Amino acid sequence: MANRYPLLMSTLSPPLREAMQHVGALLQAGDFRGAHDRLQSVVEQHPGYAEAMRLLGGVKQALGDLEGAEASLRKAMAADPGWAPTWASLGELLLNRGNADEAVPLLHRVASRLPHAALLLARYYNDQQRPADALAIVAPLCGSTQAPAELIAQHVAALAALGRQDEAVSFYRRRAEALPNDPAATHALAMALAAASRHADAERAAGNALALGYKTAAVYFTHASSLIALGKLESAEAALRDCLRQEPRHIDAHDRLARLVWMRTGDNAQTTALLDQALQRFQGDEALLATKAAILQGAGDAHGAYQCLATSAARTQATPSLLVRAGLAALEFEPAAALALAERALQRAPSSSAARNLLTAALLGTGDPQGALRHCETLLANAPDDQYLIALQTTAWRLLGDERYEAFCDYADLVRPQTLQAPSQWHDLPGFLADVKRSLERLHNPQGHPLLFQSLRHGTETTGDLTRHPDPAIQALFQAFDAPIRAYLAHIGHGADPLRRRNRGTYRYNGGWSVRLRSAGYHTHHVHPRGWISSAFYVDLPDGMADSSTPDGCLAFGQPSILTTPALHAQHVVRPAAGRLVLFPSYVWHGTVPFHGEQTRLTVAFDVVPEEAT
Repeated sequence: MANRYPLLMSTLSPPLREAMQHVGALLQAGDFRGAHDRLQSVVEQHPGYAEAMRLLGGVKQALGDLEGAEASLRKAMAADPGWAPTWASLGELLLNRGNADEAVPLLHRVASRLPHAALLLARYYNDQQRPADALAIVAPLCGSTQAPAELIAQHVAALAALGRQDEAVSFYRRRAEALPNDPAATHALAMALAAASRHADAERAAGNALALGYKTAAVYFTHASSLIALGKLESAEAALRDCLRQEPRHIDAHDRLARLVWMRTGDNAQTTALLDQALQRFQGDEALLATKAAILQGAGDAHGAYQCLATSAARTQATPSLLVRAGLAALEFEPAAALALAERALQRAPSSSAARNLLTAALLGTGDPQGALRHCETLLANAPDDQYLIALQTTAWRLLGDERYEAFCDYADLVRPQTLQAPSQWHDLPGFLADVKRSLERLHNPQGHPLLFQSLRHGTETTGDLTRHPDPAIQALFQAFDAPIRAYLAHIGHGADPLRRRNRGTYRYNGGWSVRLRSAGYHTHHVHPRGWISSAFYVDLPDGMADSSTPDGCLAFGQPSILTTPALHAQHVVRPAAGRLVLFPSYVWHGTVPFHGEQTRLTVAFDVVPEEAT
């Protein structure tokens, strides 16, 4: 397929060239309806001009007419099968509609020559927890110093997901050293350092890129991410606002900024204020609307999240992704409404895993575990290690009285409390825990608002990955976890179930964090979708909690986070004790029983996954 422009602007007839320049100005101004009408006229007058058809497809997509967009793109492909951008545009549309089966081959055809197509594929593979596939796409392209920042971000993410963060740092450090005056190379190094949780170095590198005049939205976002991890929240907020001034539809920046404002204020209106400004400017933008809904739901306002999307979701042309986002909000209070939205989304995008995932949960909520199980098994065929899907499967088994539930969720055997041994540098466990407590408390947000999108209520959670934190006591803590983890792997042994079949006797950490709960604090019930083995380690507890006769503050297992018919309740409880580490499969539902008192409850948690074979 030739990499060419079908009719270069300089070779177009003057009237056509003028018309396309007018279209460009309309698109630049955000006037999609005007651009649509002008392009429609161009296509009618020049039916063989594939680029006009491609642009018309893009505008139709922006206006919500997905069927019309797809029809235009297919006409463009028929008019000029050699025009690679059409392949990329159609592939992107099909991905957005959940039709990955057709989209992925289209994008593969042009990924080696069109960075945007490669980016779409890499993002898809990373989102699908297929980092090796993402790496195969982006690694050859990122060998070029001209690779765009978005592609480098996917390259770094894939390496990080494979536990190869240090390889990413080495690769991009060599490039930065070879090109000391190239701010793009400095920015790439900053992204790699951030993925390796070397945030002080990453913050300096991003700052250097900005000092070199490379003041792009992407650099501001990278800078903000490291500032957040370093606890420099005011500076991070300023960097995110700089990012959004340059790119007001930067979804990830809106998400991060909302988290910071929420931590500072705990107020929904202030948290979504900048998003509301963007929505006034880009009215009806589904990505912005979905982001606002997700933020409201993350702040505990599922009804508000649903209302944010209700009007758009009621439209016949609503995209599958928007229907799913609305359904996720409805799932918290009205599974029947979530079911209807999931069915609409799946009808429009039959291969959409997100729509089928929502449908499965909604069927459990409406009392159809057998139907849920069928869809869940379809999903698990493509994502056998997705812990949330396994949780849905075991929930369906429990509702059906299937004996497989008892095997997969044998809490007495698979939930293992162990008392940690103090590292040799400390005289005893209480002294070690006191040092860990001091180190952790410096990392908790003093303003006391919880993070958005987390399971905790009435408490705070650290930012950044504790497994890579340089503090000596925190490093010693994660080193001390090694023996209990290896004992757990030996205990569970090998087998065909989702826990044991991944046991090769080795592991690596996949994130670590700390939670500090205050009075009335608790964790809502949840699972860890990208984990394998999860944990709770008790650093410091309110007086008397370890010896109490009530379940206050205990770790409870078996109660789903989603509504089910009939309702299901916890089946197993572990009482906390300072120095106790509890390990369990990441797919089992778990949460914390609320407690009341003047003192806080300080814990550390982490996930481990099997170490990749080298």
